[in-house]
Amino acid sequence: MIGVMGSGVERHDTLAGAVGTWIARQGFHLLTGGGEGVMAAVGEAFAAVADRRGLVIGVLPNARDDQRCRAPAGYPNRWVELAIRTHLPLSGACGTAPLSRNHINVLTADVVIALPGGPGTSSEVRLAVRYGRPCVAFVTDRSQIPGLPDEVPCVSTLAEMAAFVLEQLS
Repeated sequence: MIGVMGSGVERHDTLAGAVGTWIARQGFHLLTGGGEGVMAAVGEAFAAVADRRGLVIGVLPNARDDQRCRAPAGYPNRWVELAIRTHLPLSGACGTAPLSRNHINVLTADVVIALPGGPGTSSEVRLAVRYGRPCVAFVTDRSQIPGLPDEVPCVSTLAEMAAFVLEQLS
């Protein structure tokens, strides 16, 4: 299962589209946070591959102060085929807190691919480092993920990203 983390607002269609298509063609499952932005763009590209074997899986947050464990507006995006609903409301700058679904995202993924994003993406990358999950940043510049740890390699081509993922899974 390949986890793709990135902005919940900006789609970064070129990067996300290439990643989603590649993951689908490899026969892997795609795991995201199930929201908009990169999460929707990568899911859309993945779902567009007609002969794929994997599913689009979304790990959803709980709406704050909702005792019935309902996801916030915009979750899941229309491409999520298997929604994992959680009781965990925190994300963004609070993404490493115990009540964040980011722990589930990172621990469920065999490899994490980080696309450009903000504090939530940064927290997921830091969790990947903490938990020893293989993680690669697919960005044109390290600054596209604030606070990106030095130990996380950056790649700027799909071929480099694919080589990293396949090496980690071998």
